[in-house]
Amino acid sequence: MEILRYAIYRFGTMLLTLLLVSVLVFFIINLPPGDFLSNQIAELRATGQEAGVAKAEFLRREYALDKPLWQQYFIWMGILPGPHGFSGMLQGNFGWSFEFDRPVSEIVGESLWLTVLVNLAAVLFVYMVALPLGVLAAAKSRTMIDYTAAFIGYLGLATPNFLLALILFYYGHQYLNLPIGGLMAPEFEGEPMSWDKVKSILIHLIVPTFVIGTSGASAMMQRLRANMLDELGKPYVETAVAKGMRPSRMLAKYPLRVAFNPFVADIGNLLPAMVSGSVLVSVVLGLQTIGPVLLQALKSQDMFLSGFVLMFVALLTLIGTMISDVLLVLLDPRIRYEGRET
Repeated sequence: MEILRYAIYRFGTMLLTLLLVSVLVFFIINLPPGDFLSNQIAELRATGQEAGVAKAEFLRREYALDKPLWQQYFIWMGILPGPHGFSGMLQGNFGWSFEFDRPVSEIVGESLWLTVLVNLAAVLFVYMVALPLGVLAAAKSRTMIDYTAAFIGYLGLATPNFLLALILFYYGHQYLNLPIGGLMAPEFEGEPMSWDKVKSILIHLIVPTFVIGTSGASAMMQRLRANMLDELGKPYVETAVAKGMRPSRMLAKYPLRVAFNPFVADIGNLLPAMVSGSVLVSVVLGLQTIGPVLLQALKSQDMFLSGFVLMFVALLTLIGTMISDVLLVLLDPRIRYEGRET
């Protein structure tokens, strides 16, 4: 019951934090002078295209861009009524993309779940690789196993993601017949979900999952090894061994449980870091994620599209942080979550 109360408390703080983040996001994306429409109006006037200027001015009024900045924010969020009443983020209206001339929801619709899918697969890859290698390297310290794991870790950290993507882009297709480009075969794009489409997505996930997750797995493996070595040198480990506890059971019950705390806490940073860090990889591999969309929206000052994508990344961060906090309470009884509410 106490854990449930703490989870509800963390959910409330998450909503409050998300509201504050929305303020920062909106005002930061409006810091550069001008916006997409004002820049377009300047270009149209310079070339004498008055009809295009009239349309752009109409769009400015239609989306309340002619109002003061604070009013634009409240209309964008759906707290104040705009030209069409209450129709903002809170009501599920994410705005209009002036760059693509389509609603934001249509542009990011399929990209959102594909982004979540790619990054969840990368997170699973990180933990599935880093956990066994890190524990094995610490348990077999200063042996060939340890040196081999360290070499793999340093290689993963030293190789840029985009370079690894290019290597697998070529050799993966040539020698392993792996599909290149996109997250599904072209014939499945825009089609309803089916078993064949799922299989196509899973096969296409192999290369991006490996590329995006490699550096994260390498860093986590090195940190887990260092934390495990620190815990293995403590007196309670010697006591457990002296009492005849099996090494595998002792590792899992005590040192790993303590050493794993930082990696549970990292869940909040891992997902958004992978979303932002995979932008270049998405461009190289032609992935239909929101990374390239965000890059294009920021370049063209497409405020509604870039604002929504940044809010989505912020939401991932807050959800990951909430999950990590609750898991830490369950994992380590030394954490007194009652005191953290004050």
